[in-house]
Amino acid sequence: MTLSFSELDLVEPLRRAVCAENYERPTPIQAEAIPHLLAGRDLLGIAQTGTGKTAAFALPILQRLASTRTAVRRGCMRALILTPTRELAIQIGDSFRTYGRYMSLRSAVIYGGVGQKPQVDALARGLDILVATPGRLLDLMGQRHVHFDQVSIFVLDEADRMLDMGFIHDVKTVIAALPKQRQSLFFSATMPQQIDRLADTILRDPIRVSVTPAASTVEQVEQRVYFVDTSNKRALLADLLRDSAVARALIFTRTKHGANRVTEQLEHAGFEAEAIHGNKSQSARQRALGNFRDGRTRVLVATDIAARGIDIDGITHVINYEMPNVPESYVHRIGRTARAGAGGIAISFCDVSERPFLRDIETLTRQKLRPVEDHRFHKPARHGNATASAEDRPGSQRHQQRRGKGPRGHAYPAPTRNSGRRASQA
Repeated sequence: MTLSFSELDLVEPLRRAVCAENYERPTPIQAEAIPHLLAGRDLLGIAQTGTGKTAAFALPILQRLASTRTAVRRGCMRALILTPTRELAIQIGDSFRTYGRYMSLRSAVIYGGVGQKPQVDALARGLDILVATPGRLLDLMGQRHVHFDQVSIFVLDEADRMLDMGFIHDVKTVIAALPKQRQSLFFSATMPQQIDRLADTILRDPIRVSVTPAASTVEQVEQRVYFVDTSNKRALLADLLRDSAVARALIFTRTKHGANRVTEQLEHAGFEAEAIHGNKSQSARQRALGNFRDGRTRVLVATDIAARGIDIDGITHVINYEMPNVPESYVHRIGRTARAGAGGIAISFCDVSERPFLRDIETLTRQKLRPVEDHRFHKPARHGNATASAEDRPGSQRHQQRRGKGPRGHAYPAPTRNSGRRASQA
């Protein structure tokens, strides 16, 4: 029998806030995690965004903090939530304020890309809850605006993305400064070896909760692939967007320049579109997200890092204008649709140079994407392995890219601490 929120032993102010959000029954991760977190246990949660994990940790944190009122000193906080991107940090901060609306707890969100003075002022008042990205948090640590000696609860969110963005050294620096006696929560969509070792160093006798295995894409998403020449992608996208069924579309490109170019082309064709990527100011990014969330903009064009953590209901279509060259990114991309039990459609444009990316995705997800051939730009795939062997033969640009090298054999730079920090603040 499915639990209701009234059966989770939440205090009345939290039950009232949950009711105001029209939440009736907890998601699987909430039902499994909340009782253990209320009891003070450490937790290892293997879960993607869209599974309800923010409420799974925010509700018990709010309840535990409210039950133990403590004077918080200047620059200190009682709960620290570390997350990889500022969009996700802002959303988590909003969730804490929403669920804690009937509690008198102080919270703040700090991230890079904006002036630090308001953040420093908030820290100076002492906080019950701090949500932060690693780059800005380390900067403020170095300036002695942040002190961790009163932290009793620590949450590391999206640990695998921290690794992807080059933040693991920063995360370890923060963890080394935390009190040894604390409750720790660790969330990750996947558990590569380095993340598994990190979890072992953070958690003590944790409860393990696993929902939605990372390599299995969301079942409610209908996945399609359009084989098309690069030169025809622009016209194909316009054709698709003329369908009124595409009510709210999130379009992915691999680069910031590509996102700008696609947005300009769409605007020229008469479609309302905005871009979100690392070269946009924080205010511009928040404005674009707000317009997309509120329906004022029908199309949002994004890069992978900028879109990480976007949690907007009602996205009917995710369109991969360019196939991701990292197959795990495909899973994260299409997870932006089919949220909260709704269905969704994921469409991928695949030119001849991107077919190895498609094979990598199908290998990871263990399923074939359905090809759509009834469109005017269809480019039939060659039979056999001739295309694959030509593209992947040693010395080809595609082969070099898959081995981490660029044209003429130049190595692509590996993620570093500094490059990762730029990515999160971008």
